Amino acid sequence: MAQVNQTVDDAEIAKFEAMATEWWDPNGKFKPLHMLNPTRLDYITRQIAAEYGRDLTKPLPFAGLRILDIGCGGGLLAEPMARLGADVVGADAAPRNIPVAQIHAQKSGLTIDYRHTTAEALAEAGEQFDVVLNMEVVEHVADPLAYLTACQQLLKRDGLMICSTINRNPKSFLMAIIGAEYVMRWLPKGTHEWAKFITPDELYDLIRKAGLDPVDRKGFVFNKLTWSWSISGRDLSVNYVTASLKRA
Repeated sequence: MAQVNQTVDDAEIAKFEAMATEWWDPNGKFKPLHMLNPTRLDYITRQIAAEYGRDLTKPLPFAGLRILDIGCGGGLLAEPMARLGADVVGADAAPRNIPVAQIHAQKSGLTIDYRHTTAEALAEAGEQFDVVLNMEVVEHVADPLAYLTACQQLLKRDGLMICSTINRNPKSFLMAIIGAEYVMRWLPKGTHEWAKFITPDELYDLIRKAGLDPVDRKGFVFNKLTWSWSISGRDLSVNYVTASLKRA
């Protein structure tokens, strides 16, 4: 059983444990995620709809799909997926996040299966999903390849993984660490480690080694003039997202 938790980084978990009660405060320590969330959801819903032939204009377009939100935090992605009709499991290695997510879902009238667990433990238990949402997690684990391999094992054949993270270059250091943590103070100092950031080519290589076929990648770009996020097909210089399929 030792291998089950091999990618969990206790120091990283402790950082998010300390912020657990602020998940649903749009002006709190997760303000950057609240600002980014509509753009993330736009990409996620379009990718799922395209892969599974769903019409987003119809009620409950994701009905019949089983979706895992790994590293779910307080449920910022799990709740919209449930509202769209999916059967959602939200998993997080930080135990304090789970009751926060459960209480908010109950208040929102949503049924979501939240669990304090890891991707490796779910894979070992034989869990299977149509979609794995793997958003802003891979830069916090101890072994990215082992972690992504567990995510691959969790997918059904032809299943879809959507994975976002932060590029590693001088611009990302300036914006994601200096800007977000020291200047804007959107996040506590030390939330991110620049050395753990992953370039798009590195992530594609890891995804392939994990047994998935990367099929798309886009950038999430912040406009300081309009104070808003957008999706870019060319600018992957800081935040970016990928889509991958399990072919066999």
